[in-house]
This record gives sequence, structure tokens and C-alpha cells, in this order.
Amino acid sequence: MPARRSNFANPNKPAPNIIMMNIAVETDEKIQEPAQEKTLYDKLSTHVVWAKIFRWEFWPFSVFYFPVMFYWVWLSLKTRSLFFFTASNPTIEFGGMLGESKDKIFQLIPKQYIPKTYKLHASVDQESFLDRLQLEGLNYPFILKPDIGERGWMVELIKTKDDLSNYLNRIQVDFLVQEYVSYEVELGVFYYRYPNCDHGTVSSIVMKDMLSVLGDGERNIASLMADDARSKMHIETLRAKNPKQLDQIPAKGEKVEINSIGNHSRGTTFLNGNHLINKRLIKIMDKISSQVDGFYFGRYDLRCRSVEDLYKGEHFKILELNGAGAEPAHIYHPGFSLIQAYKDIIHHLKVLADISMINHKRGVSYYSFREGMKDILKIREYNQQKVS
Repeated sequence: MPARRSNFANPNKPAPNIIMMNIAVETDEKIQEPAQEKTLYDKLSTHVVWAKIFRWEFWPFSVFYFPVMFYWVWLSLKTRSLFFFTASNPTIEFGGMLGESKDKIFQLIPKQYIPKTYKLHASVDQESFLDRLQLEGLNYPFILKPDIGERGWMVELIKTKDDLSNYLNRIQVDFLVQEYVSYEVELGVFYYRYPNCDHGTVSSIVMKDMLSVLGDGERNIASLMADDARSKMHIETLRAKNPKQLDQIPAKGEKVEINSIGNHSRGTTFLNGNHLINKRLIKIMDKISSQVDGFYFGRYDLRCRSVEDLYKGEHFKILELNGAGAEPAHIYHPGFSLIQAYKDIIHHLKVLADISMINHKRGVSYYSFREGMKDILKIREYNQQKVS
């Protein structure tokens, strides 16, 4: 049986509400059906090169966003500032476009909404790390992530002392230790509110389906991963990190999670969850966001026990809060219309500019060209440091 893929018939329609049941995977044996001829989409799904060309969700950031740059120029002219977005979230560095400290953002969020999280210096040794871990009341497993970083870079689930030792040997920048949240449902909830309004809205929900394979009782994990372009892209990464896992043969119907980090660049499938948006969700996101000083535009990445619990404001934790640089990630649903994706991005950029202009009229300054370029150079230096 091939690596598990989405079973949604029409990728431009919302996914069925399986997430209400905590996204269960069927493992019962099914009646054998006649083999059907593979569609062009199915064929492209097994070839990495063709998938990267014809499935735009895999396009490089610079290629995908190139057409959007023309609209960005228009917004810069309209707002009379290249860095207009810095006024969108006044309490977040650079408005949260890039280079912001996760630790500083966590300090804005009430503690009851976030897992236990603290910051450590890159030079910390393993003994000191473990002493602090014990002091904080944490144990394996836990999450380590850079304080500044995007797209899942160096975010790791640490299960053993060997995992920890390997991470500490590789990390070159300050990082966060975060309690692992075991809730099964992971979502990205995009929220924005105009500064002159009491209530905001939820404009996008992405459901995150972690990279996994479904065993057939005969083939090893490497063979199962080779059946689908998405998982095939990550075989060599897994080989470098945990080569023994590739040789394992899962039982028939057994689901094996390859990566526990909910990031598209790490193999997670992003599914359109906009059908989950309702007044109850908007109300709870209004409640949370009203307690985050200076936040008006961005995406909450969170885990919850169930969507129903989230509607009630119960049994959920915010893993990260992304500001002006956040995307309405539902657009990365496999097969989602490219035209509609651009429409959704442009809509959110317009909202970003409108919020920034309102804040600017209320006294929030845009970064000057000099200030903006200074921050960009700092971010470039940081990016060079983290790979040195």
C-alpha cells in the first residue's frame, strides 16, 4: 500500500470534517476493488521532479511569490512606505514579517494559552540544560526550536539524551525549550482585527496532516515513502537522521509517523479547513487576541484535543504566533487552485495594509527606509551565523 495521501475527491472544496473525530485513520481491511487507471495527477504524485514543476505547493518561495511582488509595490505606493507592514502589529519586532523573537512574542500571550516555554543560550552545555529542564519540571519528550527562525528550521522533537546531544552540537543560535503538546489535532488559525473594531475574524484554517506512511506488512518504510512525491522528498533526510527506521516493516494497516513537526517544508500535508470557521471559533479567537497586546494580524499555530474543545476554549495550546509574515496556509491544500491562492494572498495583503494604515493614523510609525534596511541586514547576518 502506498504512503497515505489525502482522500479528498475535490481539492478545491473543504476537506470532510474528519478532524472533529481527532483525524482517525482507517485500519480495517477493506474489500478488494478492481484496479483503476491512474490519473495524470496520481502519476505526477510519485515523481519528485514533475511534482515540483506541476504542483505549485512545492514551488520555491521566490517563484511562487514573484507575481505578488507587483501588488506589494502598489501597496507600498499607496501607504507611502516600503515597510508599511511594521505598523500592523506594533508590539512585535518588524511587525512579525521576519526575524522576530518567538520568546518575546510568547511574553505577550497569557500563560494559560501556551505550553511551558523558556529560552536558552546557544552555548549551554548538556549538564546545565538538564539541570534547567528538571528545575522547570519538564521531561522527555520536549520541543527545541530556534528563538528566531522560519519554516520549521531546526525545530525538533527531542525524545532521548542522544537526540538532545545531537541538537546541542548542531545549534548555533539561541533557542527555546518547549513542553511537548500531545493533543492530536494541529491547526493554523489565521485571525485579524481592524484596530478601530472590537471584533475580528478568522479568515483561514489549515489542518496539518503529519508526514506518515501506512504499512502493508511486506515493504519497509523506505519503499512505502517512495510511492509518493511528498514523502519521497524526505527519504534522504530520514536516512541521515534515523537510517534504521527506513528498514522497519510496519504491520498491515499500521500508521507510522515520519515527522512530528507540523511544517510544510518537513513533509506535512496542509489541508483546507475553512469549513471549520464559525461564530464560536471567532468568539474564542477574539477573546484570546484581545489579551495579546498590540496584535492585529497573523496566524496562531496551535494544538487541541478536538475542534469542539477549541470552540469551547478548552484543551488547546498555542505553539507559535506568526505576525505580518504569516500566510493563509489553507492555500497549500494539494490541488488547490493557483488563481484562488493568489486571490487569497492578495486579500490578506490588502487587509495587512489597511490595518497598518489605521495604526499609522493612530500614531504608530512605519519603519523608515534606513530602519527597515538595518533590520534586514541584521536578519541576513543572523542567517549566515546559524549555518556557520
